[in-house]
Amino acid sequence: MPTDPILVIGATGKTGSRVAARLDAQGHAVRRASRNAAIPFDWEAPETWPAALDGVRSAYVTYFPDLAFPGAVDRLGALCRAATVAGVEHLVLLSGRGEHHARMGEDVVRRAGPAFTIVRAAWFAQNFSEGQLRAPILSGVLPMPGGGVAEPIIDVEDIADVVVAALTEPRHRGQLYEVTGPRLMTFADMAADLSAALGRPIRHEPISFEDFHATVARAAGDFVADVFTAIARETLDGRNAHLCDGVQRALGRPPRDFADFARTAAKAGVWNQAA
Repeated sequence: MPTDPILVIGATGKTGSRVAARLDAQGHAVRRASRNAAIPFDWEAPETWPAALDGVRSAYVTYFPDLAFPGAVDRLGALCRAATVAGVEHLVLLSGRGEHHARMGEDVVRRAGPAFTIVRAAWFAQNFSEGQLRAPILSGVLPMPGGGVAEPIIDVEDIADVVVAALTEPRHRGQLYEVTGPRLMTFADMAADLSAALGRPIRHEPISFEDFHATVARAAGDFVADVFTAIARETLDGRNAHLCDGVQRALGRPPRDFADFARTAAKAGVWNQAA
């Protein structure tokens, strides 16, 4: 097994924390990249990048809060150039489904020089359990814009499995994996599955994009709310209302179902008031 470290950018995030833990469990050397890491990494401080990239053979690249944030694609390009100079052989990018800026970021990585794998993901199930929408679920509502649009929401555990495979198995180089859950679901469908898992009613509340912004801002501030609302406006128009086979192609198995996610999360107590 190679001893050069695998860099995980965003190692405290939803996907990065899971990717780093899986790589650790497999015995890989992992360099966790975040502002407070032993070797710090800050997207807004390029002077931190060379040390984080030094000696790295592969890197998992995520951009918080999203590649739609102003300046994100330019920073991603600069990081790719720094990674090339540092001799990084392989970049695995987390991208967003149906997002214009995410596609621009994908193109940047494709042209960068190192080998690449792109993981283009649907909306995260974990946004409801450990993200900005956990608080409304605690109060019994799932407030989402987009009306009856269907989304093949994906379990972040599947994303982490795909990313780890891409980082550790050469056959995934040059691949685009568009990863979705196994079925199309309206937000009302998701509320029904959450209700069944929690044993109490969770009501889908159709709201405007302005109200969605206010909901996210209360939980995470205007900075995150601006980006999430822009993504919601762009993607919750039906463009993503179809399934893709990225999980199956990468892992040889079907993706996890949202109902299974909801039951697992409920048993873990993530929607307990004190969690």
